[in-house]
Amino acid sequence: MPQPVRVESDEALPERSAVVVIGGGIIGVATALELAERGIDVTLCEKGEIAAEQSSRNWGWCRQMGRDPREIPLILESLKAWRGMNARVGAETGFRQSGIIYFLATDAEVAAKTKWYEQNARPYGLNLRLISAAEAHDLQPGAAVAWKAALYSPDDGRAEPEIAAPAMAETARRNGARIVTGCAVRGVETKAGRVSAAVTEKGAIACDAVVLAGGAWSRLFLGNLGLALPQLTVVNSVMRSSPIETGLEPSASGARFCFRRRLDGGYTIAHRHLSVADILPESFPLARHFLPALMLDWKGLRLRFGRRFFDAARLKRRWSLDADSPFERVRVLDPEPVDWILDDALASLKQCFPAFEKIEIVERWAGCIDATPDVVPVISGVAAIPGLYLATGFSGHGFGLGPGAGRLMADLVTGAPPVVDPRPFRYGRFFDGTRPRPTTGV
Repeated sequence: MPQPVRVESDEALPERSAVVVIGGGIIGVATALELAERGIDVTLCEKGEIAAEQSSRNWGWCRQMGRDPREIPLILESLKAWRGMNARVGAETGFRQSGIIYFLATDAEVAAKTKWYEQNARPYGLNLRLISAAEAHDLQPGAAVAWKAALYSPDDGRAEPEIAAPAMAETARRNGARIVTGCAVRGVETKAGRVSAAVTEKGAIACDAVVLAGGAWSRLFLGNLGLALPQLTVVNSVMRSSPIETGLEPSASGARFCFRRRLDGGYTIAHRHLSVADILPESFPLARHFLPALMLDWKGLRLRFGRRFFDAARLKRRWSLDADSPFERVRVLDPEPVDWILDDALASLKQCFPAFEKIEIVERWAGCIDATPDVVPVISGVAAIPGLYLATGFSGHGFGLGPGAGRLMADLVTGAPPVVDPRPFRYGRFFDGTRPRPTTGV
């Protein structure tokens, strides 16, 4: 599995902190960084290590292309932040504005992407365009197939998941944040109906606000508070190669592959479309929420019943705050990669681009994506428990959206004017009759 750069833990747990952030993935780290830079006393608690789960296991894409329209304002803010991130943190995050290209092989694909472009890219003035097959060949030479066309964004980029969030965490610490790893938060305490403390395995931290950025663990955490969250996980498999010279610089998606260039000269490669949804105990009560998303993307999702069902079934659903929690039992969620999916992606890549014929794959891994029924994140306060905020359910988009999401969450916590309209990300949309639905995207 990927090994993110290790962030040393602060030794002492504070008795009090204005804000406690739960979760050391990129969303939690970006939130802590924003708060610390604003002079807010913040403590981040992570049950394992910084970025050890999906935040170090994703593709590393930072894209506006193909976004749900509700996410477009947020990704525009995120890309602004990504472009200045190396200077902001004084370290390498791997961000490069290298562009992203989606190769289109059929008339149906061209029609779908043209529709998305007209409905989303044009109204927002996004700097991307549909290009001809000849232009696509010039951008990514050496293809052995004849594309119909391509969708290209020169403004999109890439970063290195294994170093980005750790670099941001260290910068948050330099600005006054406390970073405590190996420290699971078991729950929250309330006083007069609002958050008063975060209870960790090492003791309680009195606080005014708690931000839950727990990724795939968020539903379980909220369930112990009596709060519902329609959230399931999807297992996405990824691999990386040793350095290889291909002349292909922009990240790309086409046929059955996706790839991006890595700082070390290798490539991160995944399947363009296929992921696995493990059937878990919570899959049954949540089925009605996720049926529209499943029907929209049924060709790209493989349902699986196996070990993860029984692993999940053994986890406690209720616990007291003075007893071990599930978060202490599983420090790092580490699913096995699905080799046949990766094999299919690699075969497709070699077929389309012969320059990859002698590529050497040196590592394979998988990560658990936390998904919502409308494939849009929750970035919101919780009306039932004032002082509790959620930043979760990023549905595989969290790495690119991370800096913008952290800024928006910091705005909500501090009462500052929100950087983008937060209403599309409200927690209450699942319960107020809105009936959230996904869009087709790209």
